[in-house]
Amino acid sequence: MNLFPSKKIAAISLLASLMAAPLQSVSAQDVVHPAEMSTADIAGAIFDRPDTLVKGEGADTVKDITSLMSSDGRFASGMYLAGKSRWVIEEPYGVDEFMYFLEGGVTLTSSDGSVTTITAGEAVTIPKEWTGIWETEGYKKIWVIYSDDGSAFE
Repeated sequence: MNLFPSKKIAAISLLASLMAAPLQSVSAQDVVHPAEMSTADIAGAIFDRPDTLVKGEGADTVKDITSLMSSDGRFASGMYLAGKSRWVIEEPYGVDEFMYFLEGGVTLTSSDGSVTTITAGEAVTIPKEWTGIWETEGYKKIWVIYSDDGSAFE
């Protein structure tokens, strides 16, 4: 015995009216596409794109490209290529960042002295509160960053 026949009739009526409604056209501006990184991109072709940020020269050259920026400006992904470097991070890192190393690696010495070494084929997530020393002989990575206020991308 169905105790709610009027709700069933209302649901069927709503479904019928939705099916009968004309389809609204979607403009090209409204279409959102996935942000793909192809095999060629991951091999390095992505850095040939005109929107790649390039800093430094020679062995000190750093290349950074954003493949996706979220509509709210708080989440982004991309790739990064850098040579030998060492940074002392005394202020908290500022963003939550996931990194997958395609080439090279990094040694992260946290402010308490503990050491984390990441090499090609491995990943690490650095929390925004992290402080310590970042040392590398060079690397290529895929990165994913979350910035709760979006300021990391300004």
